[in-house]
Amino acid sequence: MKQSNNLPLFIGISIALGIIIGSFFNVKNTGTFYPVGSNTGNSKLNTVLKFIESEYVDDVDAEKITDEVISDLLDRLDPHSTYIPKEIQAYTQETMNGNFVGIGVQFRLEKDTVVVVKVIPDGPSLKAGLRAGDRIIMADKDTLYGKDITTDDVVSKLKGEDKSQVLVKVFRPGNDKVIDFNITRGNVAIKSVPVSFKVTDSLGYIKLVRFAKTSYDEFKAALDKLQEQGIKDLILDLRGNPGGYMHIADQISDEFLADGQLIVYTKNKKGRQKNNVATSKGSFEKGHVYVLVDENSASASEIVSGALQDNDRGTIIGRRTFGKGLVQQELDFNDGSAMRLTIARYYTPTGRSIQKPYGDIDTYENEVMSRYKNGELFYRDSIKVIDSLKYTTPKGKVVYGGGGITPDVFIPLDTLNGVNYYELNLINNFVYSYIDGHREDLKGFNENNFIKDFKITPNIKNEFNKYIAPYKFSNQELVDDLLKENFASNLINDKVYYMLTQKRDPYISKVIALEQNQ
Repeated sequence: MKQSNNLPLFIGISIALGIIIGSFFNVKNTGTFYPVGSNTGNSKLNTVLKFIESEYVDDVDAEKITDEVISDLLDRLDPHSTYIPKEIQAYTQETMNGNFVGIGVQFRLEKDTVVVVKVIPDGPSLKAGLRAGDRIIMADKDTLYGKDITTDDVVSKLKGEDKSQVLVKVFRPGNDKVIDFNITRGNVAIKSVPVSFKVTDSLGYIKLVRFAKTSYDEFKAALDKLQEQGIKDLILDLRGNPGGYMHIADQISDEFLADGQLIVYTKNKKGRQKNNVATSKGSFEKGHVYVLVDENSASASEIVSGALQDNDRGTIIGRRTFGKGLVQQELDFNDGSAMRLTIARYYTPTGRSIQKPYGDIDTYENEVMSRYKNGELFYRDSIKVIDSLKYTTPKGKVVYGGGGITPDVFIPLDTLNGVNYYELNLINNFVYSYIDGHREDLKGFNENNFIKDFKITPNIKNEFNKYIAPYKFSNQELVDDLLKENFASNLINDKVYYMLTQKRDPYISKVIALEQNQ
């Protein structure tokens, strides 16, 4: 699934491009290893595979055939039972663990050169002395420049074992000498909570982008800090959040619900029901909660949304969520690959299954696009509800099952007050180039003064117009705002970026209006 518009454009992290994989699953890892090619029960499938391997007239890649057979088998079950090759599984595990082992930089390839865009706070590179703008030209004895260099090449050279060392040669603009940095690789956090801040004196904001192993701890730390700052109500932003671990969704929901309230329950094919209920440890059981969702909020995001909606505990704002209500269990194979098998369905406290129909896989995979075409993303009245799947909350609110969580307050998709991807990319590339050439001029800006003091000067605007000429933007009125937001993302941090974007965010505007009318 794609992320929501107007997120910061992260160019690369030293472990991999695209490591943050938007998968829709609730995983319980059994920790059991199943040998590839084992012949448990002397199954027909294993007999056939062994017969092909030993007797087929031509040489065959038995491992490849096995992978393809398993993948095809799981594809026939449901959209979320899946086989994960070892290469992808390694990336996914790092993401869901909430950290990776690397040197801790975000980079981009610029004119066949690896340029450090950001040095990750508290990471190995920051401790070693690397700076944004540095050009990494070698890692140990491997060259990291030239027309054939790829992001994967860079990642493979900068990754390594924990506490291993890599000698990085760096060219720093303004310095005639190549500088050597001996960097000790270490764990670098992949944040689940990129930002949290106060929107008003009494209203806090937390952005949660996945439900990984570290997500609850990050969320709780952000919530505690906001409570210490005096917030009374909270915005929990789950837009574009594809889900993750089910128990993390339970822990986060528990912070808002009273002891004994049902969070979610599951049923397997034998009809066995397991109830997950809140405990007495919740620290935010009184203040109002606004949950922001969209069509890309899925799985664990829907557990949290459903738990709060069905317990009359919060206001769900946005558009109907994705509609993924299947529980997967993960089995790890000893070659590093894995499979996820759907073992149960989950239900919200009122008894709703929010899994959308998946009889036809092609229709299922294109269902979100069909919402765009039939107008659902623009008009609440276009959301189809099924009367036979009507449920009622304890306070009498009517909610519906059958596919996703329908919001209490609808926010249409905004296609008029934005720009397209090409234009966003132009802005980001210009801002990067400007910063790279004016680092000394910009070094006085920081988190505390950027919003108030940084201006899009006539000089910046003139350089931008030259950069994009002869192209004309579709929405000229937004250009200055978008430029400043991108300067914040590239020069300062995500927190300042979000604080700027929320000023023109219709979701946030709606929450503030609801707050004022309470």
